Amino acid sequence: MPTTVHEFAWPDRVVIGTIGVPGQRTFYLQVRAGKQLVSIALEKQQSAQLAEKIDEILDQLITLEGNPFSVPTGTPVELVDNDQLETVEEQFRTGVMSLGWDPTTAQIVIEAYPLTEVDPEDDGILDDDDADPSEVLRVSMPVGTARAFAKRTREIVGAGRPLCVICGQPIDADGHTCTLPEA
Repeated sequence: MPTTVHEFAWPDRVVIGTIGVPGQRTFYLQVRAGKQLVSIALEKQQSAQLAEKIDEILDQLITLEGNPFSVPTGTPVELVDNDQLETVEEQFRTGVMSLGWDPTTAQIVIEAYPLTEVDPEDDGILDDDDADPSEVLRVSMPVGTARAFAKRTREIVGAGRPLCVICGQPIDADGHTCTLPEA
């Protein structure tokens, strides 16, 4: 079966957003170019790590002599996007993601693949059919957009439930009971 590739070379919008209340949020990577709109679900930790790694790549590029790709140190104000997600129709739930740099276009490249379910009765051997994903999302974004994407993502991730200063566990809106580890 051929792989469906949702490719966005110069997206109009690329953001992480959530649906739901803290503690029950679903995170989405949403990309739009013209009328093409794709939303994929991902975990909070995947979102946080994506933002962290994008910033790491951009920070490394800044150190190149002369900053040849004009990587901004901060978020360009004109690229800040604090709007809500557009209509969400989940394309797939993300499993593996990859992140890279394309020096020919000076863009950060994200690839996301669907979460694959493992059959408990499977012998662990992958068939040729299992090796190729049915779908992939490929997003390329310029350095300023990538910096703005990382900033927004960190803010979205940080907007969850506050952590208890005693036990470090999230505090729910209806209360919290600390569960300290036994010494």
